[in-house]
Amino acid sequence: MNRLLSTLIAAFIALLILSSTVFVVDQRQYAIVFALGEVKQVISEPGLHFKLPPPFQNVLFLDKRILTIDTPDADRFITAEKKNILVDAFLKWRITDPKLYFVSFGGDERRAADRMSQIVKAALNDEITKRTVREVISGERGKVMDAIRKKVADEAQQIGVDIIDVRLKRVDYVDQINASVYDRMKAERTRVANELRSTGSAESEKIRADADRQRTVLLAEAYRDAEKMRGEGDAKASQIYAEAFSQNPEFYKFYRSLEAYRASFKTRSDLMVIDPNSEFFKYFKSPGAAAAKK
Repeated sequence: MNRLLSTLIAAFIALLILSSTVFVVDQRQYAIVFALGEVKQVISEPGLHFKLPPPFQNVLFLDKRILTIDTPDADRFITAEKKNILVDAFLKWRITDPKLYFVSFGGDERRAADRMSQIVKAALNDEITKRTVREVISGERGKVMDAIRKKVADEAQQIGVDIIDVRLKRVDYVDQINASVYDRMKAERTRVANELRSTGSAESEKIRADADRQRTVLLAEAYRDAEKMRGEGDAKASQIYAEAFSQNPEFYKFYRSLEAYRASFKTRSDLMVIDPNSEFFKYFKSPGAAAAKK
C-alpha cells in the first residue's frame, strides 16, 4: 500500500515537472524563454514547445497583434503664431523585436504605452511649433502626419516596436481662445450680413426707382396715346356729324334744340324766366306754327 502511494506521488510529481516543461504558443503571441532574467530564446511560430522547468527557465508571452494607444486627454501645444491649441491623437503599433522590447520594458505593456505616448507628444510638439493653426488643421495636415509618423517610427525602432499609423483625432483651441474666436466669427458674420443687407436695400431702392420711372413713362405714353385717339375720334365724329347734318339743316337745328332742352330741364327744381315766344321755345310749338314763323 505504501509502495503504491509512493508510486502515485512520484508519478504526480513527474507529471507536474513534465507539464512545467511544455507550453503552447498561440498564433497571436510571441513567447520569450528566459533564465534568471536573461533571454534565451524568442519563439514567434505557434505550436507546442519545451523548456526547462522553473526556476531554471520561464516563459513570457507578448501580444503580436496591432495595438492602439488612444490618449484620454488632449495635449496643449503652441503653434508658430503663438496660439494655444488642444490636440488629440492616437497611435497604431505592434511589437516587431520581442527581445529588444523585453529588454526595454521588461514585457510591461503599460510602460511601453507611456514611452510611446511621450515620443508622440514630442514629435507633435516639434511639428506643430513650426506651423500655423490653419496648416495643422487642413493646409498641411498630411505633411504633419507624415513627419510625425517618421519621427515616432525612428525612435520606436530602438525599443523593438513598429509604428503602423499616427493620426490626429481633434485639433481645437483652448476654452479661453474659443470664446474670442467665436466672437470674432460672430462679428465678421454680422459685418457681412449688414453689408449684404445694405447692398440689398440699395439695389431694392434702385429697382423700385426704376420701376416707378417706367410706370410714369408708361402712364404718360398711355395718356398721350389715349388723348391722341380721343382727339382723332372726336374729329371723326365731328366730321360725320357735319356731313350728316349738312344734308338737312332743319333737322340739325331741331336736334340741337332737343339737346338744349335736355340740358336745361334735368330736374323739376330747374326754373327759367324767359319769354314764351322766344326762339328758344320754337320747337315747343306746333310744326305748322314753327314753319309759319320761319
